[in-house]
Amino acid sequence: MEINRILKAQIINDLKQLKKVVLLYGPRQAGKTTLSKKIIQEVGLKTLMVNADQSKYIDVLSSRDLGKLRSLVAGYELLFIDEGQRIPEIGINLKILHDELPELKILVTGSSSFLLSGRVSESLAGRKKIYTLLPVSMQELAGIYNPFELKDQLEERLIFGSYPEVINIVNHSEKEEYLRDISSSFIFKDILELEMIKYPLKIRELLKLLAFQIGSQVSIHELGTKLGLNRETVERYLFLLEQSFVIFKLPAFSHNPRKEISKSQKYYFYDTGIRNILIDNMKSLNNRNDSGALWENFIIAERRKYLLYHQKNFSCYFWRTYSGTEIDYVEEVGSAYFAYEIKSGKPKTRIPVSWSGEYGSNYQIISKENYLEFIL
Repeated sequence: MEINRILKAQIINDLKQLKKVVLLYGPRQAGKTTLSKKIIQEVGLKTLMVNADQSKYIDVLSSRDLGKLRSLVAGYELLFIDEGQRIPEIGINLKILHDELPELKILVTGSSSFLLSGRVSESLAGRKKIYTLLPVSMQELAGIYNPFELKDQLEERLIFGSYPEVINIVNHSEKEEYLRDISSSFIFKDILELEMIKYPLKIRELLKLLAFQIGSQVSIHELGTKLGLNRETVERYLFLLEQSFVIFKLPAFSHNPRKEISKSQKYYFYDTGIRNILIDNMKSLNNRNDSGALWENFIIAERRKYLLYHQKNFSCYFWRTYSGTEIDYVEEVGSAYFAYEIKSGKPKTRIPVSWSGEYGSNYQIISKENYLEFIL
């Protein structure tokens, strides 16, 4: 099944209109190479496709030698480099190509280690356009399925997630096998390649702890105690996992620190299938006790994809008072605040008076009846 990715049209437009290096980041197995090949086909430019595993390309693209670089791309209109993080000094060499051969279009994919290394951002300051490709969004699936079909597949997405390969696999046991493979082989690879991690097994233990705490406030001190790590190390590992597109943070919203929690955070997974395989719970929704938290994670992750792909720079939070009143999800849009309560069952919640009195009445309950409107 071919899934049309939202970023495709945006990247094609940039390659045609902008004189910038286009960088496509994202987790491994999210479909960056497949998307890039479709873009190349539709752009219709004569393209040099570089496999960054081949030494003949690595030598030239890390050389800083304009003569060698010019010889490599001579006669081509577009240079495509797949998995650019494998090429040493790729950033400075892309800068040379951009500055000296301004008519050459450049598209580079990279996993999170590309981003973490800092080797590109500094060299290409003002010369790059960055996109992030995440696991398939419901909005992308809406290009294939109608609302009835999307709702019919909802449990599949909650349990097995939305990696492209997972969506295309029919058998549930094969889906599980694939998720186990990428959770053990890929999601830690970027971190371990780049960082001197003293306790690599602790990162997986940390992810498991977070997987059991989705929808709940996370205590860094408590995590450190359970893992036997100091606060600085835990915070460093959390940062690396965020930069690797495994998890993302939702901070607390507060304009009144005397009444509202301000120094706290929740963590969610970009993909619920990865979350579930980490805790070895692939049971159906009727046979698990975390369906509410799973639903909350799914909705907030899908909303995050929507905002990212449509370049909406909203600030996102959760809200909680010291007395225990809470709102699952808040978006700050300019000077306005929009509050959302995310419920998997039949909702009866009313807007908290303590919220409406301070921040207004923009409040909505997101349930299985109306969630498509929120994430599409």
